[in-house]
Amino acid sequence: MILAVTLILLCCALILGMSVPLAFGLTMIYIAFAGHHDVASLLPSGHWRMNALVLMAIPLFIMAGGIMERGRIAAPLVAMAELFVGHIRGGLTAAAVLASAIFGSISGSASATLTCIGSIMTPHLREAKYPRGLSAAIIANASPLGLLIPPSAIQIIYAWVTQQSVLRCFLATIVPGLILVCLLIVVNLIMLRRNKKIETRPLPENFGREFAKTSWTAFPALLMPVIILGGIYGGIMTPTEAAGIAVIYAIPVGFFIYKGLNRQNFGQALLQTATTTGVVMVMFFMVMIVSRLLIFEDIPGIAQDIVFSISENPIVIMIMINIVLILIGMLMDDVSGILLGAPLLFPIVTELGIDPIQFAAIIGVNLGMGNITPPTAPLLYLGARVGNAPVNEMIGPSLILIAFAWIPTLLITTYVPEVSLWLPNLLLG
Repeated sequence: MILAVTLILLCCALILGMSVPLAFGLTMIYIAFAGHHDVASLLPSGHWRMNALVLMAIPLFIMAGGIMERGRIAAPLVAMAELFVGHIRGGLTAAAVLASAIFGSISGSASATLTCIGSIMTPHLREAKYPRGLSAAIIANASPLGLLIPPSAIQIIYAWVTQQSVLRCFLATIVPGLILVCLLIVVNLIMLRRNKKIETRPLPENFGREFAKTSWTAFPALLMPVIILGGIYGGIMTPTEAAGIAVIYAIPVGFFIYKGLNRQNFGQALLQTATTTGVVMVMFFMVMIVSRLLIFEDIPGIAQDIVFSISENPIVIMIMINIVLILIGMLMDDVSGILLGAPLLFPIVTELGIDPIQFAAIIGVNLGMGNITPPTAPLLYLGARVGNAPVNEMIGPSLILIAFAWIPTLLITTYVPEVSLWLPNLLLG
């Protein structure tokens, strides 16, 4: 009874537009009173759970993403991708997918990736006469790549919540992320192959000189993920230290190399970081108390009994878990989704024998897909604003991309464990 009312209360609060921290706070109050718990005695547990150094990486990556967005660090990445694929019909949208993957691997934020890459690519796509709805849909569908290609903020949170290795969670999402990149590009090229209105750009006659010039311009931006990922995987830096290095590196690059940063927008980036961090930390605190209350009420055990009473077939149970995670992704942002879905579903997948590191990749793909799945689709609506396209023109192409890129990636990640476990086992044993 408590489980059903809790989920209904949370969903209703979110649908009515209540902020996520307040929605979790309302849920916390209900569970506490329904189970006759003393909320005051639970407050120290929330503080204790949040006393983790790894959580410092979250605001630092948020700050790095904001600085990159305002510092024009993504522009040379887009120019380099355009040089290689601009002569192909559908090449510019393929370049947007590649740029989203690279930018997302640094910022770890889907919304920052969508805002930055979308604002850079939209004028180019409009000039080349790409369909505006399809173009905006492709950029929106590519923006969650930052949730998969590390370093990813939600993988840090997942590792913290489930007590797993952050590095293993990072490695688990690389292959699914690359599969998704390839499928998005292939589906995009197939959808645009017969569109004769699109204007292509021929390869420059002096391609070598243009490549050298573009590469030199893009080198500082390309060096950033090399430093961050090389430091993490090489054992030189922890994720928190890498996030700090990302901020320290992005500031002079944005100010003095690409000259997109100034005192005004740098201050805006700091203010946005502070605001977002405040909201996230309040949400962390609320969720930690709610998760403690759920354990007291044995809600994960009840949910596990309900699931196994419906079916004991692992394939059917994983389909049910994927559907739940997609619905969570449709209702809330990625951070909120991981905080709700990980502690609730983790006991079920471990009972099934699913490796926790594989589940890190599964939950990442699900939440990314939920964020662009109609009718709610928060990233789809943001993409409509950034790309200046009507949502109704984006829904059709988005459903095609979901059906032929996102869902195959999810099925492969769910039912082929080696896809997410091969790289962690290879590099870490």
